[in-house]
Amino acid sequence: MIVDCAIYRDGRRADGPEDLSDALGEARAAGGFVWIGLYEPTEGEFDLVSQEFGLHPLAVEDALKAHQRPKLEVYEDSLFAVLKPVVYEPDSDAVSTDELMIFLGDGFAVVVRHGEGSPLKSVRRRLEQEPELLGKGPTSVLYAIADATVDHYLDVAVELQNDLEELEAEVFSPAGGGSRHTASRIYTFKRQILEFRRATVPLAPPLARLAGTGAFGAGVPFVDDRARPFFRDVSDHLTRVNESVEGLDRLVSDILSAHLAQMSVRQNDDMRKISAWAAMAAVPTMVAGVYGMNFDHMPELHWVWSYPAVIVLLAALEVLLFRLFKRRGWL
Repeated sequence: MIVDCAIYRDGRRADGPEDLSDALGEARAAGGFVWIGLYEPTEGEFDLVSQEFGLHPLAVEDALKAHQRPKLEVYEDSLFAVLKPVVYEPDSDAVSTDELMIFLGDGFAVVVRHGEGSPLKSVRRRLEQEPELLGKGPTSVLYAIADATVDHYLDVAVELQNDLEELEAEVFSPAGGGSRHTASRIYTFKRQILEFRRATVPLAPPLARLAGTGAFGAGVPFVDDRARPFFRDVSDHLTRVNESVEGLDRLVSDILSAHLAQMSVRQNDDMRKISAWAAMAAVPTMVAGVYGMNFDHMPELHWVWSYPAVIVLLAALEVLLFRLFKRRGWL
């Protein structure tokens, strides 16, 4: 469904006509552009848009089916970009991703949204309050959406850092580190980091291409070359995000290793305690086994002090073993 459709002339909004072909014609005639926002359109709903703006069928297919990696593709009549906004759920500490497909061309910007967490409403409002930026044409739409998406990545990275600190404190606490659910929480957190990386890491090459840095020195069609410094700023922010995510991934792996090492040490301690008590129980069992043999010629059986002497001997041996194991830290 079409969420919003407007024509922008000199950075000012003018409601677009119902006929999309008229909107594109008016925008080009006035030196402006038309910005259309769609939310999870069906194939039939998107056919009219794709025909009027001459969108490439492969890009249209990607926009309809979603589940794409962040990328930037150049076609004959349009530019196609995919971004994956990240949604952080504070109640469940879960990370999920949505998708944004952006088509840029001569006098138009078409944005297709999949999911509920995309920052498009705030982006449009912010751009409409900055006519000078919006006056740069469809490039301003791509920049504003990429900037808002990457800035939100930074917020999510901070939230994940806080969650990781809580998890770290739990792992290294005297009581919480041995919980049977701790390993499951660590593994779940690592999956959240992986979901986050799938959104941020593949976005680096497209932003570098838009910024014209590194091997991407040539300009990108349908993108104003004067916008390169803005995209470089977004690319720098994304680099910070990727470094933060990489650090989180390494740290959570170290925490998992430390947790498993703790569990191994505690199991060894438990086994030593069990072995110590078993050794202490073996002494009276051995003596009782000797005197449990039904032989007639056993001298100790007829001594008056034999029973008290055996009890005293057993007690002395148990005390000796207990002190020995206690000194070695087994008990």
